[in-house]
Amino acid sequence: MSFRGRREALLLLAVILLATGSAPGCLMRRRIIARKGAKPDQKLLAADKQALLQRLLDRYQSIDSFLATVDMAPSLGSADKGQITEYKDVRAYILFRRPSHIRIIGLYPVVRNKAFDMTSDGREFRLYIPSKNRFVLGSNQVIAPSPNKLENLRPQHFLEALMVGPVDVDHEKTLLQNLTDEEKADYILEVVEPAHNGDLHLKRQIWFDRLNLHIGRQLIFDASGDILTDARYREWRVYDRLLFPQEIEIIRPKDEYSVQIRVVKLEMNKLLDDARFSLQRPEGVDLKVLGPSASEAGVPAHDSPGTSAK
Repeated sequence: MSFRGRREALLLLAVILLATGSAPGCLMRRRIIARKGAKPDQKLLAADKQALLQRLLDRYQSIDSFLATVDMAPSLGSADKGQITEYKDVRAYILFRRPSHIRIIGLYPVVRNKAFDMTSDGREFRLYIPSKNRFVLGSNQVIAPSPNKLENLRPQHFLEALMVGPVDVDHEKTLLQNLTDEEKADYILEVVEPAHNGDLHLKRQIWFDRLNLHIGRQLIFDASGDILTDARYREWRVYDRLLFPQEIEIIRPKDEYSVQIRVVKLEMNKLLDDARFSLQRPEGVDLKVLGPSASEAGVPAHDSPGTSAK
């Protein structure tokens, strides 16, 4: 370009800059980003991976036990199969004691008769369904889903969602994503571990809302990458000086059920003895054992696995 050409280009650029400087509205528009749940002009919080790991550990260690009264709305079925049955206004009581004891007692709407009672010590679970006159024993993990969706409920699924566990830094690795756009702003902590074939297995994703750094979501995956649990948390409140979400949604797509939980009352770090987690089969109730052997499930030898006994 000749000297004259360069001078004309510079003059044109100067005219454009002067025009936009005196009338910015002609060529640009400023928008205010309004995120759901954010206050006007609320700033996003920043944290690095180590700070989020510590936050996760501190919250977990601060809760030794709790006794919760909740309203539950279970949904049984699958969107893939085109049929979902919803139950409204189920009152329930949830008891937890570290490290792995949990008991959940559900009551039917209106009449408040017992719908189910289930407990787990972290290895095995017990489930009593009075309406079916059935008592179920088995492993915490669902090996083969039952046609009776209530039998797919596991206390451990609730425990993993309610008490988001810390990362085992000695055996697990973590990655941190910053997913921030105009609608949401989240840090996503990915927890991975080596698989048997040498690959990496994505175990969990823990989402932290950058408006307050509260946990907004936790995804738990199986070895093939399918979602086992999709837990979502809303409306974090202070109970006995400790933070806990008032609303929790637990979705178990492979087990074909989901549960929406709203906390009505929550008592933190209360003394809960072993008797509060003891659930015995009532006399005359049918027994169903889910597992390889009756002895491993802790039932008498005359109660054969997978059968009913009076």
